[in-house]
Amino acid sequence: MKRVLAALALLASAALAAVGARAGSGAGTLRMAVTTSFQNSGLADVLLPEIKADTGIDVQLIVVGTGQALRLGAAGDVDAVLVHARTAEEEFIADGHGTHRREIMYNDFVLIGPSDDPAGISDSASATDALQRIAAAQAPFVSRGDDSGTHKKELTLWKAAGIDPEGSWYRPIGAGMGAALNTASAMNAYVMSDRASWLNFGNKGGLELLFAGDPALFNQYAFIPVNPQKHPQVRNDLAQRLEAWLTGARARALIDGYRIGGEKLFTFNAVSR
Repeated sequence: MKRVLAALALLASAALAAVGARAGSGAGTLRMAVTTSFQNSGLADVLLPEIKADTGIDVQLIVVGTGQALRLGAAGDVDAVLVHARTAEEEFIADGHGTHRREIMYNDFVLIGPSDDPAGISDSASATDALQRIAAAQAPFVSRGDDSGTHKKELTLWKAAGIDPEGSWYRPIGAGMGAALNTASAMNAYVMSDRASWLNFGNKGGLELLFAGDPALFNQYAFIPVNPQKHPQVRNDLAQRLEAWLTGARARALIDGYRIGGEKLFTFNAVSR
């Protein structure tokens, strides 16, 4: 009987070891900080089930602005980030918080406003010209004001326009893209949005897309794994597998094929290595 029990114990131990080995090399949970614009676009709902099916990785999204996403990465509270503010991303890597930056896809920023366009931005020569017209008219403008990638781009454009926006017409709200669009809709105000969030936004009210197409409004998204040398607890193994998927053929087909109302929201531009 003792020999039988010993044999059973040995078999059970071997089975548990095999399960542990499979678990170690298979499924796992990866925490990724992503921008509110990525979440608002609806693309995450398309990609995450396919990532799970193809890789076994459960991607848990922490949805914040780019600035907060990078702070979470710097603290080692996430395994990777997907953000859209290149200067801040490069500083993050230079400070040793991320291993590298990998471009995944892009779209563009657009200027939204009341359909009657009181500042007359629809025929502007450039994005800075449009902002100068809004400031000159002191037309209500909603800013995210949240250190997000969108907010960083907006501030860069105001600076290029030679304007320090202030006064009752300029309304920073310290919130995400969805909240900014909802506020602009309620106020019938101007706002800068990424194209994907605007197309997927259901409460447009009297707002319309009034200006787009300036190269200055280019909006690149990049994936950055958090540095495991600085934060040994991060799942860099899963981050590497996710990066391989995000830069592969399946991701290309899903990203390029994602449309709302027939309009393409993102363009895949990851470069093979």
